[in-house]
Amino acid sequence: MSLYLNPGSEGFEEVLRTEYVDKTGLIGLTNRTIGTKQKLVCVSRPRRFGKSFAAQMLSAYYDRSCDSHALFDGLMVSQLPDYEMRINQFNVIYLDITGFISEIKKNKGSLLNVPAKINHAVKEELLAVCPELSPEKELTECLVEYVKRDGRKFYFIIDEWDAMIREARNDQDAQEAYLNLLREWFKNGNFTPFAVAGAYMTGILPIKKDGTQSAISDFKEYNMLQPGPYGKYIGFTEEEVAGLCEEKHADFSRMRQWYDGYRVRNVGSVYNPNSVMKAIRYDAFDSYWTETSAAEGLLEYICKDYSGLSRTIAELVGGIDVPVDTVGFANDLTTFRGKDDVLTLLIHLGYLSYDSENKKARIPNEEIRREFSKSIRTTEHAATQKRLLESSRLFDSTIRLDEEAVATQIEKVHMEETSPLHYNDRQSLRSVLKLAYYTYRDHYLQWEELPAGVGYADIVYFPKNNSGWPALVVELKWNRSAESAIDQIRRKQYPESIREYTGEILLVGINYDKNAKAGNRRHTCRIERLQK
Repeated sequence: MSLYLNPGSEGFEEVLRTEYVDKTGLIGLTNRTIGTKQKLVCVSRPRRFGKSFAAQMLSAYYDRSCDSHALFDGLMVSQLPDYEMRINQFNVIYLDITGFISEIKKNKGSLLNVPAKINHAVKEELLAVCPELSPEKELTECLVEYVKRDGRKFYFIIDEWDAMIREARNDQDAQEAYLNLLREWFKNGNFTPFAVAGAYMTGILPIKKDGTQSAISDFKEYNMLQPGPYGKYIGFTEEEVAGLCEEKHADFSRMRQWYDGYRVRNVGSVYNPNSVMKAIRYDAFDSYWTETSAAEGLLEYICKDYSGLSRTIAELVGGIDVPVDTVGFANDLTTFRGKDDVLTLLIHLGYLSYDSENKKARIPNEEIRREFSKSIRTTEHAATQKRLLESSRLFDSTIRLDEEAVATQIEKVHMEETSPLHYNDRQSLRSVLKLAYYTYRDHYLQWEELPAGVGYADIVYFPKNNSGWPALVVELKWNRSAESAIDQIRRKQYPESIREYTGEILLVGINYDKNAKAGNRRHTCRIERLQK
């Protein structure tokens, strides 16, 4: 059996032997593009979001060397009108670029040799299948000749196409050699129309728009910012996860807390599929996020010295949605103009979720929050370490009922982090409070506008299991008094929202007096224990 030319269906067979979520509807999208000007498709999404599963599925479906009906009959794709017309009808060239890179590195070779390695591997298998082809000819010539003899074009599937761009980010010669190979296949008027039925590439980074990757500029691209019709195949939808949880008797609310948070237009919530399946398999909600190279590490990027980045990271960790300008990102790991480019990269790497309607980013879920917390605590960035220390002290002061210390620290955060022009309502006060308490995830879950008693509690910090910390019910006031905030908590019975909690509950009222005299502190605080 060949590895690269018509590799068969074994990869997808292994996928089906696990708890498989039917994503074969994606085949309907690629079927529509075959033999058209849209036949070249590139789908970018974070690592561990099912890119390789999709590639193996497409390979099994299109590969002419096997009969895949037993695999696909009964799945979603079998209901499509062109199911029979396309199944097992093409010669498939399947390439996992990371495999070639690993082999070169294992042998201490240069990444410059990867394109030649790919070329040789495909040509060797092609000549083994069709010895009549001349070994002296170029690979593209052999492929065209094979199409003439066989009557079937090639469907290219390239998994992790951008691995070479990421791994050789400081080796322009290796990148250029690799892109020239892709140019031969996909931007070649003497080859592409005659030998290529279609192509599906997966990657993490979007295609660069500055002309350096013109070899693949004819690809129609879908990514985390613009997923298009491929949005429902980025990860698991909420409906799919709910079905899995019901079938496997898993806690859906905790699954949502840990792995939800990616928002896709016209789809809604999207979950990290790798983490969902591992949580079910191991019967444990934990962080299953993995980095396979330093280039994908969070710490390297959040520690970059760009104006406003440190504060923005603190806001994200504090649960605040932050505006981000994604236009102009260079689509690589080395070219950054400022914090917006760093945030855009984190969106593509899966560390942030992006709302395309309000142009804001956020940390999507508990799993990624853990990664941020881990990275922040190992950073040597002085401002970040200072925020960590001050936030931890603020929690200590709150629990000790030290109202003066709490008010003083919130005032300090307000003065240092907020423009007076934008600090003009309760929502602004809420943002400052979340920024001040941004280490809450060490011990708490945070709920905003929690339905409680007669109304909604502004912010509730609920202790995580066995943390031993008291619950905090927080009410914010603007030009009123901290005492009136406490009165409202009691009057509207906000603690009812957590009445089943048997530990200590603290009521925290915070007021901002816009008209306080010069020299007087504008923030005041009142803290009381709830007597049960």
